[in-house]
Amino acid sequence: MSGKVLSVNVGSPQPNAAKKVGTTGIGKVPARSVEVRAPGPKRGGLGSGVVGDFIADTKHHGGDTQAVYAFAREELDWWARELGRDLPDGMFGENLTTSGLDVDGAVLGEDWAIGDEVVLRVEGPRIPCSTFAARMGERGWVKRFSDAGRTGAYLSVVAPGTIRPGDAVVVRSRPDHGVSVPVAFRAFMGDLDAAREVLAADCLNETEAAELRAMVATRTRR
Repeated sequence: MSGKVLSVNVGSPQPNAAKKVGTTGIGKVPARSVEVRAPGPKRGGLGSGVVGDFIADTKHHGGDTQAVYAFAREELDWWARELGRDLPDGMFGENLTTSGLDVDGAVLGEDWAIGDEVVLRVEGPRIPCSTFAARMGERGWVKRFSDAGRTGAYLSVVAPGTIRPGDAVVVRSRPDHGVSVPVAFRAFMGDLDAAREVLAADCLNETEAAELRAMVATRTRR
């Protein structure tokens, strides 16, 4: 499977009344190119994996397993039809707007080779939050987006470098466990069957796996 990068997008600080941090970088706009590198831990690291991309809520966003966020242009076009409004590249806060690539068909742990040097690894789904809802200004947005279940993918940086619009994206390797981004999203949203499938595949980092195991244990006791 292959596609291309349609747009690379970077966010700068903007006011955010939806969270106590008061600012957000969700409003991303296209750039000529971006440099990506592993940002380190979520707390105490560099934030975004994209150099110059602003992240305010470093408690919940950024870090190595949420270094880069990709969303398919095809999905943006679907939402544009559903909402009856234009949705430019970067509107959902994605760093990479792709074309011809089934981002939501990706399997956790698969590697994407981008351009001549960059390799990114699929880590998991995006969980919608109040900042996203405020940006969209659509009633019931978090539920509506969650119900659609196609969230785009967070990626880690395996090999750093420059990404430019037009760069090819090639799926270089894919694990056999078959846990896709939407399955992981359902797991994080409380679907016990999906959670057990994800845990059995052993495809999460230890922090997220521990959180998911705790959720399963709590809901099973109930």
